[in-house]
Amino acid sequence: MNGVKTFAIDIDGTLTEDGCGRVHLDGLGAMRCLEDMGLRVIYVTGRSSVEAFVLAVFGGTTHLSVGENGGVITTAPNNHILLARKENCLKGYEVLRHNFERVQMKPVFNRLTEVVLARTFDLREGAKVLVENGLDLTLSDSKYAYHINEKGVDKGSGLLKALKMLNLNSQETAAIGDSETDIPLFEVCGCSVALSHSDDSVKAKAKHVVRGRAGKGLVDAINLVMLNHMEAFR
Repeated sequence: MNGVKTFAIDIDGTLTEDGCGRVHLDGLGAMRCLEDMGLRVIYVTGRSSVEAFVLAVFGGTTHLSVGENGGVITTAPNNHILLARKENCLKGYEVLRHNFERVQMKPVFNRLTEVVLARTFDLREGAKVLVENGLDLTLSDSKYAYHINEKGVDKGSGLLKALKMLNLNSQETAAIGDSETDIPLFEVCGCSVALSHSDDSVKAKAKHVVRGRAGKGLVDAINLVMLNHMEAFR
């Protein structure tokens, strides 16, 4: 791969610490330094693209975000590019609700293309039911929540569209994340780093694994990329 010029970074469990959405300040500072060096930092998250865009504005990173696990790209407060249809995901929600007890939507910022559920039922069984009902949907676990998305919509596909808009190259992009929803991101980027608390299945898909956990692990990952994949720091 060529030297890294762009960072694609997950939010929950990567930038945030303690499980309550608190931003790790050293991680935020490290990303701001990358931008000051002329690099791009793009949030790619299971949260709404609006939350990520606001974080980018106040944090001083690239004013573009990929949210809803690749379902939406936001480039301005009122400019949201929809890459999927929420009505299809709502059909999946109704099927799950009729097949399992305790299926409930999680109270989150408004979603435009996906449905977000509380982690209150068996994920594998839920995914099986969606297939049995002929629904072209995926059910994934971000560790923050369960997400119903249309098949073919994921963080990797969303990032590729965002990079094309910015005339950037995925092989010159480093992806940093911690959950199964980040695996598609790892698969399309030239460099990928998983944090230490990631499941083994996630670590297996990453080119590198750092010792640090949420927040601290992001700083470790950025340092690793700078030392190994950026010519100016070798």
